[in-house]
Amino acid sequence: MVFRTVNLLKILEISILLMAVLAGSIVVSLFVGVTDIGIIRGITGLLDGWREGHTGLTQLEREIIFSIRLPRILFASIVGASLSMAGAVFQALLRNPLADPYILGISGGAAVGAIIGILIGAAALPLGIPGLAFLGAVLTVITVFGIARTGTQLRSNTLLLAGVIVNAFFSAIIMFLISTSTSSDIHNVMFWLMGDLSLATTGEIALTGTILLGGFAVLYAHARPMNLIVVSEETALQLGINVEKAKKILFVAASLITGVAVSVSGIIGFVGLVIPHLMRMVFGPDHRMLLPASFLFGASFLVVADTIARTLMAPGELPVGVITAICGAPYFIYLLRRGRGY
Repeated sequence: MVFRTVNLLKILEISILLMAVLAGSIVVSLFVGVTDIGIIRGITGLLDGWREGHTGLTQLEREIIFSIRLPRILFASIVGASLSMAGAVFQALLRNPLADPYILGISGGAAVGAIIGILIGAAALPLGIPGLAFLGAVLTVITVFGIARTGTQLRSNTLLLAGVIVNAFFSAIIMFLISTSTSSDIHNVMFWLMGDLSLATTGEIALTGTILLGGFAVLYAHARPMNLIVVSEETALQLGINVEKAKKILFVAASLITGVAVSVSGIIGFVGLVIPHLMRMVFGPDHRMLLPASFLFGASFLVVADTIARTLMAPGELPVGVITAICGAPYFIYLLRRGRGY
């Protein structure tokens, strides 16, 4: 694979462009919903509200914007960015554009860990449920790789099949836990399992945001090793990269941000598949550009998807995972039919 040279100025320009896209999606999401405030009226109302003697928007509209929609939008941005970056990392390390946390079973493993945490009352402990979700994600990575590895070889197609099998197994465990539990909390988890961004608290937003930024720093610091690993692990070794150490760090970091995102949002599929692949097609495979592009556009995508989920069936609401699956499943079939590797 030949990487196009991407300089820092180009990365900055594209990042600013995608920040503008994210800002636009946030503005639309703030003012569109069951209570339709209107984009123009909403913006002018907020601006007027900052001037002394002007009320701008009504008290109800301000509460809807700042107490309900804004936290949910921030949460959607964080989760979308987390899943997209994790997908970009897994696709690089496996050299396969079909890899993502959902298909590899990592989201399912994190969900099992979160549900077990709910059952045993881990919510009472600091980081109890996110910690168990992360543990579930890491154990899933180990299990999938253990199944797929044959001697020293690790074929990406075998890895994907192993991920599908493990994902099906975790789905059965989740259904078993829900069916046999008498906890009222666990019976309310079905909606959450399909992706629910409506219950975000300030603490969860702060936690996931902090871990996302830390994870981004670690992943971006390994952008060059990822570029070389994608070309060839032998090439990376010859150029002084400690491949095994880099892969372990990348897998743990990607599993961490996936596990924490799933622990608070449920299983939201295909974000980590579609977004990195689209960004790679548009901006190229250099991870110095691909990681920030996936971060920003993944955030925008999930904000838009969640806006559709909460307005399409108004006054009812769809799980955001339904919208991402409707978008992602056909794209997955397209990639599969096209039959190209990384």
